[in-house]
Amino acid sequence: MSKKLLIILFVLSLCISSFVKADLTTEQKKELFTQANDYFQQANSADDQEKASQLYEKAILSFNKIIDEGKVKNARLYYNLANAYFLNGNIGKAVLNYRRAEKLDSSDENIKKNLEFARSRRIDKVTVNTEKKVLQTLFFWHYDFSIKTKFILTCVFFGALCLCGAITLKKGYIGPLTVTMVITGLLTILFFVSVFIGYRTQSKVNYGVITASEVIARQGDGQNYPQSFKDPLHEGTEFQLLESRLRWYHIKLTDDSTAWIPSDSAELI
Repeated sequence: MSKKLLIILFVLSLCISSFVKADLTTEQKKELFTQANDYFQQANSADDQEKASQLYEKAILSFNKIIDEGKVKNARLYYNLANAYFLNGNIGKAVLNYRRAEKLDSSDENIKKNLEFARSRRIDKVTVNTEKKVLQTLFFWHYDFSIKTKFILTCVFFGALCLCGAITLKKGYIGPLTVTMVITGLLTILFFVSVFIGYRTQSKVNYGVITASEVIARQGDGQNYPQSFKDPLHEGTEFQLLESRLRWYHIKLTDDSTAWIPSDSAELI
């Protein structure tokens, strides 16, 4: 092999290694998590607002490093990150990360409470579609329980159904047992359907949050289109992604109104 070829290969290997980042070790992740929590506690105790803001920023950087470089994504980590963003006055990133935490664990009451509180601090007061409100009330178990919880309940009810069926086959007709079979059968079907819809929704529907301080929503994917609303949209406003084009998102708000916003003004959950 010639010297020139060896030099070229060496240079290429250096270039590749400069772009490829090694994953963090378990010890590094633990150290970063401890460091982030220390910064967070120091910020909470700081008397000076500027100093507190700097410490929250350090905590945010450490939490994000665990997520991005450590490839760690769990509800507790996103929850801590959202708290740091919220206390540092960044409502958009706070709502975004509370939503990410909720997506991984929708049964956690602390996540729900903090998310609702962060939502109450938003500038935009976009109402929820009335029909959707009714559905959320009637089918609370579908919207409030996590997919994991619903899957476990499906297995429990199905197991109870099988047990009742086995007893009935062995001992014959028993009134109360038959009623139990009907109830557990219906619950098994309901929760199974809910799990199926949940998985399908997660895989096909994308949601996002506006993270820019404010953005002008337009009627098309370009700056020359007229505004969709009288006022700009502000950080923390949530949406469903309908379509993505070059540097633009077509979104639907919770009141079913639609608009286009630049993609760099928001992040997907």
